[in-house]
Amino acid sequence: QVQLVESGGGMVQPGGSLRLSCAASGSIFSINDMGWYRQAPGKQRELVATINRSGWGNYVDSVKGRFTISRDNAKNTVYLRMNSLKPEDTAVYYCNADLCTSWIRNSCKDYWGQGTQVTVSS
Repeated sequence: QVQLVESGGGMVQPGGSLRLSCAASGSIFSINDMGWYRQAPGKQRELVATINRSGWGNYVDSVKGRFTISRDNAKNTVYLRMNSLKPEDTAVYYCNADLCTSWIRNSCKDYWGQGTQVTVSS
């Protein structure tokens, strides 16, 4: 059984900062890419940022220069540092991991966290 548990969401004023964390636990053999997605009310879930095992990150244009994704492979944890937050960043943020539970290739699949609410409002 694998679990991804997010933390760090909350309410912040425009221009503020938050740091999200997502820890994977359970029967983990290896983790490939990890990432953060978000879903605002009435909108589809969208990719925010991804990071590979080597630490290379990719970002959606709307958060470039404001958000930073990082990971600690020893802790099976991915982080999202969000600076200069805007009201349009308000959404439920979901953690994602391409995770393998054994050396068998077809043991790898996408896992999701339960989501954490981020609200940016004055």
